Amino acid sequence: MSEAREVAAAGDGRSDDGSTGGLRLAARGVTHGFEGETVFADVDLAVEPNEVLAVVGPSGSGKTTLLRLLACFEPPAAGVVTANDREVWAMTDEERLRVRRRLGMVFQHRSLFSATVASNAAYGLRVRASWGERIRAAVRGFLGSAETPRAAEEALRTVGMAEKADRHAASLSGGEAQRVAIARALAPEPDVLLFDEPTSNLDPRNTAIVEEAVRAARDRGMGVCLATHDMQQARRVSDRTAVLLGGEIIECGPTAKVFEAPTDSRTREFLDGELVY
Repeated sequence: MSEAREVAAAGDGRSDDGSTGGLRLAARGVTHGFEGETVFADVDLAVEPNEVLAVVGPSGSGKTTLLRLLACFEPPAAGVVTANDREVWAMTDEERLRVRRRLGMVFQHRSLFSATVASNAAYGLRVRASWGERIRAAVRGFLGSAETPRAAEEALRTVGMAEKADRHAASLSGGEAQRVAIARALAPEPDVLLFDEPTSNLDPRNTAIVEEAVRAARDRGMGVCLATHDMQQARRVSDRTAVLLGGEIIECGPTAKVFEAPTDSRTREFLDGELVY
């Protein structure tokens, strides 16, 4: 079992071999809004293991809110969020925490700690560790013998940042910082990884590296949900695409079919750049 799985298993009740059979994360009939205004209503959506699901829609359509609900940050106003068909907000606090430890999220606005690249990449492993391991790690750090966990090193290699492990996060460019944020989410080997506009304002080189990291996560068996307003990015990296428009999912299916033969005329108008919202 990998080091990341060992740490996760210690904290979330997984089996000794770290296997979970994957996690199916789903929204069923989900409605949500703010201050009495509905953002979206009656949304049905599932993130399956070993696939990339893209949620596309214009800015302000509710993509970030939907990701936050799937990440179990807060309950929906109506409907349910399920993990392997169990309603998350009907679980005990301990059970829900175990589910959340199996999720990772990369935000549009990366927020790195005032520390080295390696320390940032290892953060998710530290918070999932048992208290005993946390104490031992603190002692190793005090004695100057702390090492970067292998899982964090592997995650940094995935995003092309291994050679900058000792650099301070404050010295990084925006693209480099986003890649470290992705490494931080990848290191614990979550079952589901949620990306909120991960390449917003990035140059083509950093965008390509981030997209390759998305594919790498899927190839490692993770379920990936990518929220983006970049339709071509969805076409490049996703297996399925859902179109969030006008407060509802108007189309969801295999990416090639959604782009080439959509069933809803609004999908074609949106993909063609017409302002239908």
